[in-house]
Amino acid sequence: MTRPSETRPVRASEQLDWESLAGYLRARLPEVVGEGFDAAGPLTVEQFPGGHSNLTYLLHFGGREFVMRRPPFGPVAPKAHDMAREFRILEALHPVFPLAPRPFLLCEETEVVGSVFYLMERRRGLVVRAEEPPELEGRPAERRRASAALADALADLHAVDVRAHGLDSLGKPAGFVERQARGWAERWRRSQTDELAEMDALVPWLSERLPPDPTRPTLVHGDYKLDNVMLDAGDVGRVVGVFDWEMSAVGDPLVDLGILLGYWVHTATGDRRDTVSAVTNREGWYTREELLERYGARTGRDLSNVGFYEVFAVFKLAVVLQQIFFRYRRGQTDDPRFAGLGERVSWLAHIAAELAEKT
Repeated sequence: MTRPSETRPVRASEQLDWESLAGYLRARLPEVVGEGFDAAGPLTVEQFPGGHSNLTYLLHFGGREFVMRRPPFGPVAPKAHDMAREFRILEALHPVFPLAPRPFLLCEETEVVGSVFYLMERRRGLVVRAEEPPELEGRPAERRRASAALADALADLHAVDVRAHGLDSLGKPAGFVERQARGWAERWRRSQTDELAEMDALVPWLSERLPPDPTRPTLVHGDYKLDNVMLDAGDVGRVVGVFDWEMSAVGDPLVDLGILLGYWVHTATGDRRDTVSAVTNREGWYTREELLERYGARTGRDLSNVGFYEVFAVFKLAVVLQQIFFRYRRGQTDDPRFAGLGERVSWLAHIAAELAEKT
């Protein structure tokens, strides 16, 4: 079965000093990777074109493949795109939650490629974005299996005992949701380019309805959605990787559930203005209710207040896209994909406001 390549040539505006990178890797990777790794060969680089935030490259080096992540070019929001933190999270998490890729090397010497970056293992499988791969297209039964696997992997993440594995140092669970709501409201104010009354009204709506802290804090991925999960190409009912741990922490697991539902909610009408996970309105993909039922059965958690988390998730996504649009407006990135993000922010604000009315 033939499928399009996951990678593309590196965009002209996102080239790095590859000679400097190759020299750095030759000096350090052999010790990290272990015996048999030959660092004498050339370095070749491609780019993963998906995503709107951090830059992700595929490195072919020493007969191996590595995935490299670094922040976007230009000024970024405070505390955002922290590659060192993401590396350390993977370092602590991979041994106890193997769906998180193994990290290999962290470079905090910004003179190498102009920023902090890290390398992790490459995994192969299916990532579902705006279109389905042949393994899912027109196959409702397989879509159901993929939906179940997605819910189960999230439940498995939230079942990891953070204290037993020394992961509680990754965050402060007390007041987690309050800090999240306040922080994303502040990011909205700093990146706002146009008046948007619905977003401004959502800020007090969230702060007035904060849920209590959970009795069992868990690891929180922070951006758990269909295109951050990799499925087994030979068995779409099995997850083989979960990516993009930049926003993970220890706190309220329902934040993750709200994010997952958020990507289902605003695509349920088939509106193509937002194609983040627009495939999920097709026959066979779980409905919102089925996702809740599957996750609830696996975890036993009280989901009666899940509406708050859905509103927060869509609000947060709107802010994430607004921050990128803000950088585009200021000329800090020339990626043409970002030109229409202002319209998408307005659409998401409308969806969040409608959800708030129903909650």
